[in-house]
Parts: sequence; C-alpha cells; structure tokens
Amino acid sequence: MSSTSPLRNRLPYVAPRIAQAALQRARLTVVPRRRTQAPRVPFVTFVSIILLGGVIGLLMFNTSMQQASFRETALQNQATDLGAQQEALEMDLQVLNDPAHVAAAAEKLGLVMPASGAGVLHLGSGKISGDPQPATGADRLPLEPPGPSRPADLDPPPVKQKVQAATDGVPATVQ
Repeated sequence: MSSTSPLRNRLPYVAPRIAQAALQRARLTVVPRRRTQAPRVPFVTFVSIILLGGVIGLLMFNTSMQQASFRETALQNQATDLGAQQEALEMDLQVLNDPAHVAAAAEKLGLVMPASGAGVLHLGSGKISGDPQPATGADRLPLEPPGPSRPADLDPPPVKQKVQAATDGVPATVQ
C-alpha cells in the first residue's frame, strides 16, 4: 500500500490541470470572417454549357421523333395501298379461276366439250373402257343455258283507240 500512496497524493494536482486544459480547448472562439470571393465565371460557364447541351439534345430528340412519326405514317399508307392492291389481285384471281371464265377461254382457243361420254384410260393396264368419240364443233354443249322465256301475261295486246277529228269547233271524241 505504500506504493500507491504517492500516486494518490499527485492525482488531485494533475486532474485539475488536465480539466483546465480541456476547458480551454472546448471554449468557443470567434473566427474572424475572411471575405474570399470564389470565381463565378467558370461556374456560370459550366451551368450554361449544361443547359445549352440539354436544350440541343431535346431539340434533336424531338426532331428524330417527328421524323419517325412521318416515316410511320408513310409506311402505314404504303401498307394500306398494298393491302388494297392484294385484295384487287385476289378478286382478279377469283374471276380468272371461275369455271365459266375458264370454259369461255377454252372455247376461244377452239376446245370443245364433248356431248357424248368419254372413255377412261386405266393407267396400270393401259386399256380404254367406254366408247370414246372425238368431239366436234357440231355437238358442242352451250356454256350458258338460254334464259327463261317471258310469260304471255307480261305482254298484253296493245289497246287501240279511234279519235275523230274536231269539226266546227266541237272537241274531238274518243271511241
């Protein structure tokens, strides 16, 4: 215990000095104002360049969007025209594939539809069954059958009337 007693004696004197130094450091002091002016030109130039770049970028984006819109409209019009053209071609194809049209074109080329039965060729044996006869223009079947005749009731006999000429200012009479 004797070793700790000298420390005990020193402690009360050391602690107030450390506390006093900490108190001195903790006190607020007024810092004198220094007026330093930051250069404004580089900052203003930087902000102006950013704003100008943004405006130019927006204008370019708007222009490209308008060009894309015009291109889209042109492609839609072209698609509509091509769709109408395809429909017209399909209708023409249906007319050309019509059996009556094919028969009329064959008749123009001189082909004749036979009125008599045709023979049948058996491919495996090569034999012909039936009685095939060559078709001639005389026994041609009409492509379009004649239409119905008009009923007699729709054609009544005409009504005839005699008119006497007017004489001496007396009006004409109908009999």
